[in-house]
Amino acid sequence: MRQARVDLTGVSKRYGAHEAVREVDLQLPAGECVALVGHNGAGKTTLMKLMLGLIRPTAGRVQVLGDDPAAASGAHLRRRIGFLPENVAFTNSLTGRELLGFYARLKREPVRKSMLLLDRVGLADAANRRVGTYSKGMRQRLGLAQALLGAPQVLLLDEPTTGLDPALRQSFYDIIQELRDGGATVLLSSHALTELAERADRMVIMHRGRLLANGTVGELRRLADLPVRLRLAVNAGWTEAMASRLAEMARVTGGGGPVVEATCPEHDKMAVLRRVAGLGAAVEDIDMLPPSLDELYAHFLQERGRTE
Repeated sequence: MRQARVDLTGVSKRYGAHEAVREVDLQLPAGECVALVGHNGAGKTTLMKLMLGLIRPTAGRVQVLGDDPAAASGAHLRRRIGFLPENVAFTNSLTGRELLGFYARLKREPVRKSMLLLDRVGLADAANRRVGTYSKGMRQRLGLAQALLGAPQVLLLDEPTTGLDPALRQSFYDIIQELRDGGATVLLSSHALTELAERADRMVIMHRGRLLANGTVGELRRLADLPVRLRLAVNAGWTEAMASRLAEMARVTGGGGPVVEATCPEHDKMAVLRRVAGLGAAVEDIDMLPPSLDELYAHFLQERGRTE
């Protein structure tokens, strides 16, 4: 792995008897978008607070851009880190332009450049409106603009697409891809597992403070070894003999026309595809549905339950 910009080693965080994060090892290199997923209470927000230096670990070490973010010497790091919290709270009496200018001055960034960010997130026409008149989605975009101030090297985003419609979500992910391609380290925390599967380079699954799994979606699918679903669109040429040939390699779960459904192990999928191709014109189309991220998440939770 490339040199990590964020490096957590054996990190735990306790609040009295409650252990919010337990013995987490995690490295985030430059030029990578990592999705941090898990239900409420999984420890996602606590990890982000540790990376920001807002709280200190009870045990272990946190390094961001080569320094301890919670130490006095780590104050300079905040100019190189962008953060979008889950619940954005802004002063309603300021305009979008005034608010972003205020944050630009805090980061010692030219106010003029900050105005370009309003256009980048689609708020140029609302720049002179008071934030109190903004919708939830507009506030979220304003929050993203302030997180992007100073072209941060590390970007931490907690539930960033909340309140955004599909078009704005696409625009948001376009910005994230541009930042990642430019070398930024991006950490996305979200409940929207399905939309993250195609957006992130790597998935980190958390549950009750523990890191359950860490890898690309492909790696997690191979590790889980959950069955792949097949859906065949067949015509009148489909015969019982064909169904029997398919059943030699895959478990036929339903249908006899016009749709036949089956499942097979992940490692057998290419062989099954070749078998289907050999069935000829009776098969008009095929959809292969790998395990979803929701299914992978449920699998790793069950695996953890068996070991605890």
